[in-house]
Amino acid sequence: MHSGNWIDLAQDADTGIETLRAHFKGHAYDPHWHDSYLIGFTETGVQQFRCRQARNVSTPGKVFFLEPGEIHDGDAPTAGGFTYRMLYLDPQWLEREVGALFEEAPADCQLSVPQVLFDDTRMAAAIDAAFQAVHGQDLRIVRQAALDELLGGLTRRLHWRKRVDNHPRLPLAALRARDYLHANLMQDIDLDDLARAAGCDRFRLSRAFKEAFGLPPHAYLVQLRLARARQLLGRGLAPAQVAADLGFADQSHLGRWFRRAYGVTPAYYRQRCSKLPD
Repeated sequence: MHSGNWIDLAQDADTGIETLRAHFKGHAYDPHWHDSYLIGFTETGVQQFRCRQARNVSTPGKVFFLEPGEIHDGDAPTAGGFTYRMLYLDPQWLEREVGALFEEAPADCQLSVPQVLFDDTRMAAAIDAAFQAVHGQDLRIVRQAALDELLGGLTRRLHWRKRVDNHPRLPLAALRARDYLHANLMQDIDLDDLARAAGCDRFRLSRAFKEAFGLPPHAYLVQLRLARARQLLGRGLAPAQVAADLGFADQSHLGRWFRRAYGVTPAYYRQRCSKLPD
């Protein structure tokens, strides 16, 4: 990790919400995604990230909000770096909690985020209060009240979107390949396997896949494995076991990819989320 960078991470046992406060200088992390909703704000400095094929620049007080699966990176374009705080919200928890705020939540829909970066002082204050209550392990009733306040604010920023299994604008070969990767993420897959499953040659598949999902198939598979690694480490599995289970060459190989994506080592993540000794 770059000298001067730091990360403070915790996980709430009741909700599964992860809380993160961090400071980065220079390059923060490579393109990656999470299987959670990400909601946070920049405290100090200039935070720059690419998401939805656009460069976003967040300055103090600006709120960022990303959907599960959205590819993003991060870096500090100015010398002092940037500090931010953020909550990772489990999609099932969020949809259940937000759905309860509506008299009749629409059927067969999922929550979507129309805008990834915006100015909203009330939202930033609600994120801050929720972060402090959850990260500081305040009384359960205090944590619940702060999260309820945040959820009320999120209803102004979230939209309901009809669930679609196969997006009509994405090529069928890319969709087949994606489904194959999800079903076989622990296997030693090669591009020929993937091309056979997708029904086209591997060169056409690689181009179509990257255009559809923003990453080539091999990088997408790594992200799938890293997302699963977070889950397993959070449950307390040892990094060496996780590396072996997910098809990484060894623990150090998992560690290199994990640090590039999340800025922390697998051992640190496991210790902070599972509360087990390192």
